[in-house]
Amino acid sequence: MPPGDLLAYRRDRRELMKCIKGAKHRYMHIEGYFNNNNPDICGEVKGPSGPLVVPLGDSVVLPCSVDSFLPVELLKVEWRRTDSETLVHLFQDGESRPEAQQQDYHDRAHFFTEEIQHGNFSLLLNSVRAEDKGIYSCKVHNDQDTDETLIEIKYAKHFIVSGSNHSISAYVGEDVTLGCSVDSHIPPDDIEEVSWKKTDKNENILVLLYQDHEIKPDSAHERYRDRVEIFTNQIPKGNFSLRLKSVRSEDKGVYMCQVFAGVFSANATVVLEQLGESTDK
Repeated sequence: MPPGDLLAYRRDRRELMKCIKGAKHRYMHIEGYFNNNNPDICGEVKGPSGPLVVPLGDSVVLPCSVDSFLPVELLKVEWRRTDSETLVHLFQDGESRPEAQQQDYHDRAHFFTEEIQHGNFSLLLNSVRAEDKGIYSCKVHNDQDTDETLIEIKYAKHFIVSGSNHSISAYVGEDVTLGCSVDSHIPPDDIEEVSWKKTDKNENILVLLYQDHEIKPDSAHERYRDRVEIFTNQIPKGNFSLRLKSVRSEDKGVYMCQVFAGVFSANATVVLEQLGESTDK
């Protein structure tokens, strides 16, 4: 390269990475990239507008991008977990660096390498696990400054609700427990609502409601008022089994336990069989 061109290159390279900071956002201000006739280009490092909701085992794209073209040889892009500074992936010296990844993300987290030159630093995370839930930072470095965006995986799950494997039998006048449990990796605070309903014979009767972390006894249909309860001390274990007291003949039938957590829901059914009058005196 002729000396004059080299000096111009160095000058423009310094100008390329000047940064300004706005009142609310940080911007990368690129001036005269190898061409003094080019207009200024400003690009904020952008992420998604809200948390990402991902079922377990699925893949998800964690968005991170700028609007402007940036030369890859001047970039360093780090994806990290904010809770532990775990390195999820690294792009440096013009290439992806999988050897630098923390082992848990090796072969699961990938850049869209061909898109990086266009300002797309998004990360593909495959085979999402429950422990992937959390906040991730996409940090873009150059030789003058750094900018970043944060991405949250809020729900990294689907879940299973289990009832009884066989029908439950009871005599009239007895108490009976109808089983309903949520798999244990679901934090109790994530469970927004659990409803117990009687659903057979064209019925859809609300038996009892758990909502906003409270049992709502007044929600019970009059047929079940003061006869049903959920075991409060078992809720932290994901156990929402229903205690039905003083069983009546009309209680026989199918009951559904439906659980809501974020955008997900799942249910289980329990069949209550009634065998006649109790022989107890």
